[in-house]
Amino acid sequence: MASRKEGTGPSAASAGSAGSAVGKGKGKGGSGDSAVKQVQIDGLVVLKIIKHYQEEGQGTEVVQGVLLGLVVEDRLEITNCFPFPQHTEDDADFDEVQYQMEMMRSLRHVNIDHLHVGWYQSTYYGSFVTRALLDSQFSYQHAIEESVVLIYDPIKTAQGSLSLKAYRLTPKLMEVCKEKDFSPEALKKASITFEHMFEEVPIVIKNSHLINVLMWELEKKSAVADKHELLSLASSNHLGKNLQLLMDRVDEMSQDIIKYNTYMRNTSKQQQQKHQYQQRRQQENMQRQSRGEPPLPEEDLSKLFKPHQAPARMDSLLIAGQINTYCQNIKEFTAQNLGKLFMAQALQEYNN
Repeated sequence: MASRKEGTGPSAASAGSAGSAVGKGKGKGGSGDSAVKQVQIDGLVVLKIIKHYQEEGQGTEVVQGVLLGLVVEDRLEITNCFPFPQHTEDDADFDEVQYQMEMMRSLRHVNIDHLHVGWYQSTYYGSFVTRALLDSQFSYQHAIEESVVLIYDPIKTAQGSLSLKAYRLTPKLMEVCKEKDFSPEALKKASITFEHMFEEVPIVIKNSHLINVLMWELEKKSAVADKHELLSLASSNHLGKNLQLLMDRVDEMSQDIIKYNTYMRNTSKQQQQKHQYQQRRQQENMQRQSRGEPPLPEEDLSKLFKPHQAPARMDSLLIAGQINTYCQNIKEFTAQNLGKLFMAQALQEYNN
């Protein structure tokens, strides 16, 4: 038994099977044309996601699950979730769509919110900008307009601050994915860059008053010594690992740029050959016309000069987006460390 590997995503069929239920969620105060401007998550859902990773996630493996809730005006309320079961490729009899429908049917029987509103996934050092995630979120968002994907970073959370972010595909990228044309011309026409691929939706975690009281009591009982770890000046391997992953992505981007430059160079060379061939044919026809001979028959230049296949640029955009994510992580981490160092320096000068 093994959990899903990094980069895999829910099947498109699972998203489409839940699309029929979203209309019921809109009926509770929301309109079909309203965009999701805020995601409200129950504290229990956050704990379930964290527990799911602690029980099944390890190393570069990721855990994934289904988000349930409803849409109220421009707010997406996530009130429940359940994980995808562990299974291997050898489990041919396992039907993922049937499993999800059975789970939602069981939740409906016990009067728990069962409307499909998205999915969640853990990440390894922020490595979530992949083609699999893009395809999965497109399937969800195409079937359920308000759906989101929650990205949980357990490594950053272990350092003292919860890392949970909600993402949606931008309208521009949705149109490009519908056309399935990722050529350089199509992306240029749509004005798609790595900044315009995903949009982050603000998250608000909501707890009941009883849970807030319980957390207040637990905070009073917690040992003060445990909080001193946040002031440690020792630098963990988090920065080094992010830099290593960043260099790997830069190498991939460099290889992709080389492929694209080779394509441009071959295309330019072919255009020159085509132009020279047309000039030779024109000169030869002029000579034949001066001798009173009929001109040469026209030929299909597309058969003589077959156009080179343009490399798809979507992978380059995803790599650029992942590089940007790594840079943001490094920026946040170094800012925190520099703040600790300046604070320690000030304390030392004060004591002296």
